[in-house]
Amino acid sequence: MKRLKGRQGAISYGHDIGILMIDCFNPFIPGDVGNAYTYDFPVLYHLVPDVTIKRLVEEGDLSLAQNIVDAALHLQRQGVKAITSDCGYMLHFQDIVRKAVDVPVMMSSLLQLPLISALLPPSQSIGIICANSSSLTDDMLRKAFPAQDREIFVGGMQKQSEFRHAILDEMGDIDPEAVSQEVVAIGVGLIDQHPSIGAILLECSNLPPYAKSLQDQIHVPVFDFTTMINYVRASCVRSHFRGGY
Repeated sequence: MKRLKGRQGAISYGHDIGILMIDCFNPFIPGDVGNAYTYDFPVLYHLVPDVTIKRLVEEGDLSLAQNIVDAALHLQRQGVKAITSDCGYMLHFQDIVRKAVDVPVMMSSLLQLPLISALLPPSQSIGIICANSSSLTDDMLRKAFPAQDREIFVGGMQKQSEFRHAILDEMGDIDPEAVSQEVVAIGVGLIDQHPSIGAILLECSNLPPYAKSLQDQIHVPVFDFTTMINYVRASCVRSHFRGGY
């Protein structure tokens, strides 16, 4: 093996994806971006100081930008191959972070909107299930999907009692089955109200654990943080193909 050099400031090695974590008290079950069992590859978490659910999701506080950039630079120094976050509303900081680091950046699951649009027939629309629909403004959607070449319909989880208890109100415990039922209800309601929906995007990083249950009921593609992270990681860490010929 060739001689290898250490990275200045690195405290560990071998992480594929760096994940910027907001400062919250949520239980992260398998499938959640915040649970390392979600991935088949090594990830590295780093908490961003002062970035809370209230300041980010409810207020859209852009003064947090430097904290987020500093945290992203820390992950880059640790040698990650790409950087993501654990909140779709981190989209506010996509441009500033990608300009600050030298690795691919995917701050929000909403960045998949142009890809989803490119996949669907022109007659179909896109549904989004998000943590708080009142905070998912048209301006924010345009940051992720400037073409706006098809309709988007949004359903929010902010009035769902178990999701609010566990995630938005940070009460420290969660009933996954109850949240699953709430997510399915929102998704089925979106499809019933807008039959043109050809795919659903889960904005919130806490929602991927329920993607399978949702898809079993609505029978359309379901995208989320994990589909984005796995896609980008696959491009950053290629493997040789094996098999017969």
